[in-house]
Amino acid sequence: MAENFNTAQTASQSSPHVKGPRVWLDMDQKELDDAYDQRVYAPNQELVAKRRRLASEALLKRLGQPERIAYGPTEIEQLDIYKTRRSNAPINIFIHGGAWRNGQAKDSAYLAEMFINAGAHFVVPDFIQVEDAGGNLMPMAQQVRAAVAWVYKNAARFGGDPNRIYITGHSSGAHLSGCTLVTDWQKDVGLPTNIIKGGLLVSGMYDLKPVRLSKRSEYVKFTDEIERALSSQRHLDKLNAPIIVAHGSQETPEFQRQAREFAAAVKAAGKPVELIVGEGFNHFEMQETLGNPYGIGGRAALKLMGLSMNLT
Repeated sequence: MAENFNTAQTASQSSPHVKGPRVWLDMDQKELDDAYDQRVYAPNQELVAKRRRLASEALLKRLGQPERIAYGPTEIEQLDIYKTRRSNAPINIFIHGGAWRNGQAKDSAYLAEMFINAGAHFVVPDFIQVEDAGGNLMPMAQQVRAAVAWVYKNAARFGGDPNRIYITGHSSGAHLSGCTLVTDWQKDVGLPTNIIKGGLLVSGMYDLKPVRLSKRSEYVKFTDEIERALSSQRHLDKLNAPIIVAHGSQETPEFQRQAREFAAAVKAAGKPVELIVGEGFNHFEMQETLGNPYGIGGRAALKLMGLSMNLT
């Protein structure tokens, strides 16, 4: 772990760090703050973001705009549907990241082509950002769940199979996807308990306690109830689908630990789980692999859905 902290210091080009009181595990406040700030460990963030933007623009030129439909009453509650040519096709719902404070559905357009070529619909919802919700994470989680429920109820309208819905999330989107996977669908929404058939969680957070102690608390109003309710690792009794958990070897030490410990907890609970590591990939590069059928993320997504990488 000390090596990772040295890497963080070099990447941020900061002055030598004098260790302060421990705040979480062996980390002082600065080390913990850095461990929940991907920019410290991924100096090429802007370059990757530009690649994603250009790839999404190119995708939309090739395929045209997705169908955009409202799933809830507010302006932000809309989702993009990229349709495959097959009828009654499986559906992958992608939940984008952005530290809970940025990102839009259109930014993930570049990921759609792999799924539609493999015979699956690709759905990306927009949802409120935490600062627009007054620092409250609950509305974000509720809207993501509402989007999944809408897809289940309306799958037939766009040629989807409601019995083959999968969820994929990256970063804070993986956190929200984790919360969605442990939803009590029958009690809370009146739907079957297993409407999601599998989940791929990439570079996410699954216990909010250390996040609450970090500088993310400057814009997220954490409470005991939010920490408890939105820590998916604490609700594994409600997990009803196999999952794949992934992280990059160049991510922050906390994001790596979160993935390892979450996967271990799922395994200990007797639920099906696989942990995969993207060697040499940082946080933002891991997201890019989701659009490549031979990449770490893309291969895992197609495997989870039972789709062939060679299908066109």
